[in-house]
Amino acid sequence: ISYSGQFEFLERALARLQIVVPATLLIIFVLLYLTFREVTEAVLIMTTLPFALVGGVWLMWVLGYHLSVAAGIGFIALAGVAAEFGVIMLLYLRHAIAERQAAGKPLTVEALDEALRAGAVLRVRPKAMTVAVILAGLLPILIGHGTGSEVMSRIAAPMIGGMITAPLLSLFLLPAVYRWLWKRRLGLSGRMATPIDT
Repeated sequence: ISYSGQFEFLERALARLQIVVPATLLIIFVLLYLTFREVTEAVLIMTTLPFALVGGVWLMWVLGYHLSVAAGIGFIALAGVAAEFGVIMLLYLRHAIAERQAAGKPLTVEALDEALRAGAVLRVRPKAMTVAVILAGLLPILIGHGTGSEVMSRIAAPMIGGMITAPLLSLFLLPAVYRWLWKRRLGLSGRMATPIDT
């Protein structure tokens, strides 16, 4: 007995995704390492990706959609956007800390908090604009009816759900974890931290 048609296509596509998804994650990790030149910051972005995708899983569950090839494509696209959110947030935080160090001020815990707040606040408006544009573009695809809408709505659903959790994660959780990493550096060294290469 052999199954063909849509089931056969789904099995072939899932077999390809088992190769494509790990390869994509490896490429993202390498690019993050080349950007930050630090394994800890690359790992930080990678570990936040599953949490950023939670919103997509929730919306898929609310709408009653099952995991399919189209949904997998949506999750891959969402992972790219979530990684971009995290990268830009970390770049702003690093820049804020580097500015304080370039001014010759000692990087105490209070100064670190002030620099992280300044860096995170700069990302609120651009992030809100990015989320608004993505939602405005994908909502008509999600609620649309017509030829191909069944496939397109399953691509759009993970991205729309993820646009709720991914920005919140990068705005609140990433600065907090980054602060913890820097406090460990300051605590271990017992002196002013070394400047960051920007």
